[in-house]
Amino acid sequence: MPSYPHPIIAREGWPFLAISIAAALAAGVLAGWGWSVPLWIWTVFVLQFFRDPARPTPGTAKDVLSPADGRIVAIQTTHDTYLDREALKISVFMNVFNVHSNRSPVDGEVKGCWYHAGSFLNAALDKASLENERNALWVRTTDGQDITSVQVAGLVARRILCYVKEGDALKRGQRYGFIRFGSRVDVYLPPQSRARVTIGEKVSASATILAELP
Repeated sequence: MPSYPHPIIAREGWPFLAISIAAALAAGVLAGWGWSVPLWIWTVFVLQFFRDPARPTPGTAKDVLSPADGRIVAIQTTHDTYLDREALKISVFMNVFNVHSNRSPVDGEVKGCWYHAGSFLNAALDKASLENERNALWVRTTDGQDITSVQVAGLVARRILCYVKEGDALKRGQRYGFIRFGSRVDVYLPPQSRARVTIGEKVSASATILAELP
């Protein structure tokens, strides 16, 4: 189990949670507690959206872990435009009820990080990988395999957060970023990698093995 610096609630959520609670309390005091009910419901939504539980990291160093909670929407051989290579692409779509912390799929060193501005199409669509706002992270494993993990904004998402930079070391399951309000993460692997998930399968960040490296 990796060390976990932000237990239960992601640090990104504390300002939203504080504002929601303050607004609900103010509405209850000033207008009556019945009027505050919608705001308390919103507070519960904020609480569940920013939950950030610790997770196990199964398998070995050759096992690629899911970087996000959600549902598998793509498993295909395609061109990795970030590293200019053929790759096995596995995409995880996150809805607003999933945990939105992003975690490293492998042990390795960050070799590059690229941000691209873009649109905010439905993240479940395949073209979102190329047209939406996104942040790509290139990680090279300890045995020389290259992995690209791409945070992609969605229809509602307006904020991609990435906390690592070139030269940083990452451990499997280590938290490296966050996407607010619905999105996807695309993982590009060496083409000889073997997928361990299927289309439509629900996965959990760190706890689900996406693929096995060659």
